[in-house]
Amino acid sequence: MKHLGVLLIILAAIVLVACEFTGNVNNNVILFGSVGVMIIGLILHIWLNKKYVD
Repeated sequence: MKHLGVLLIILAAIVLVACEFTGNVNNNVILFGSVGVMIIGLILHIWLNKKYVD
């Protein structure tokens, strides 16, 4: 559970790289969705690390 934020960030980065290699860079739903997942992962990573450190 502690590494959920990092896993979401990596998953979103994989989706963005896969979109680049497949040439599917004009689909805004996928691009903004993966950026949203990346931001949620970053916030979760910060929040969970503060929770487990304190």
